[in-house]
Amino acid sequence: MSISSELSSDEKSVTIVVSGRFDFSTHQAFMQAYKAFPRGEKNYVVDLTNAEYLDSSAMGMLLQLREHSAKDTDGVILKNGNEAVQDVLRIANFGKLFVIQ
Repeated sequence: MSISSELSSDEKSVTIVVSGRFDFSTHQAFMQAYKAFPRGEKNYVVDLTNAEYLDSSAMGMLLQLREHSAKDTDGVILKNGNEAVQDVLRIANFGKLFVIQ
């Protein structure tokens, strides 16, 4: 499990990369990745390319990130999830809360 983050060159968005299992064990690292930036100032991209698994605690973390982001509707983009991750997001109707790519 690994969480890393990178500020974009224009400093308007932060990409958070999740690798391995995205579950409660990543809670502290995930929070640190976005709470390093003031609330409401950045947009976030969560890159799930290397995420193997996503559970309900990860969905809760994504909702907290949404509250922290610059905008409610498109302040967080979830991208590149594998089929299992995409299924969990679809079943939870996260497409209504996040931009999913």
